[in-house]
Amino acid sequence: MDVGEIIAIAVAGLAAGTVNTVVGSGTLITFPVLLAFGYAPVTANVSNTIGLVPGSASGAFGYRRELAGQRERVLRLGTMSVLGGVTGAVLLLVLPASTFKAIVPAFIAVAVVLTVLQPRLNRRLAERARERPQHGGAIAPAAVYITGVYGGYFGAGQGILLLAIFGVLLPQSLQRSNALKNVLAGTVNGVAGVYFVFAAHVEWGPAAIIAATSVIGGQLGSRYGRRLPTDALRALIVLVGIAAIVDLLV
Repeated sequence: MDVGEIIAIAVAGLAAGTVNTVVGSGTLITFPVLLAFGYAPVTANVSNTIGLVPGSASGAFGYRRELAGQRERVLRLGTMSVLGGVTGAVLLLVLPASTFKAIVPAFIAVAVVLTVLQPRLNRRLAERARERPQHGGAIAPAAVYITGVYGGYFGAGQGILLLAIFGVLLPQSLQRSNALKNVLAGTVNGVAGVYFVFAAHVEWGPAAIIAATSVIGGQLGSRYGRRLPTDALRALIVLVGIAAIVDLLV
């Protein structure tokens, strides 16, 4: 890797760690950057997933105060995240690479749409907070598992999906749901990453750069994320997502 590539991946990792902690969809920043430097889509996805694991842990640690009192939820839903993440990771390597390349533009499009709709979803979900069961009922584990499968397979937008699920099913504030989201999304990336280490080709240079800078991003997101202009972050995610779709389809 030359200096320009190292700098670009480092900046993308920093931004992804921050965005993942605050709103989710940081993969829509790092994944297209790796594609732009010529990495194959599956290799880029695998390396990116591994690289973002430390950033997820950093963001979850930064939100530890909002996790207070959610131990039961973390254990209950975290188990489903582990199972879903493993399932998605296995599917990524079992299915042909051509399948991934064909499906990912649609996944990115879904993530972009969810990113655009997130403010409206949050407002509507906040209005229904008192109507929801304390632990999400029987639907929450199944929904988290399905999201984990998606996250283990690709991952962009899984944070937004989790926030939408928690908004519908859990009677708590967005910040507490965001803390839970950081733990579960990080769990999915973590178990998928462990599987990829032993079963897939990993580009360790980019993965290490993303890992190092996403940790810093996770801390920035947890400390200053509430002060950042989320509309600007959302616009950046949308633009990068559209660029990634174009890159994959060309």
